[in-house]
Amino acid sequence: MSNDEKVVSLKRNKSHKAEEKSVKNNELVYCSFCGRPNTQVVKMVKGPGVSICSECTMIAVQYLILEDKMPTGEAQKILDAFWSKV
Repeated sequence: MSNDEKVVSLKRNKSHKAEEKSVKNNELVYCSFCGRPNTQVVKMVKGPGVSICSECTMIAVQYLILEDKMPTGEAQKILDAFWSKV
């Protein structure tokens, strides 16, 4: 998987809709939460002034799901599938 496929940039256009584009030229993008570069993570989402890697995203999702103490069966399947690939 090339770095172009690993980083997705969410850029606001004039109509304020999020526009997705791949980051080109092997640009290093660092996660604003854990500090790892896109070369050390599965995927990276780059927003205006902030980036988050797939691992930090899943930690946040897991926290939000587990805050309710018991994840649904579907939510648990998603978490299990992600963490088994990392």
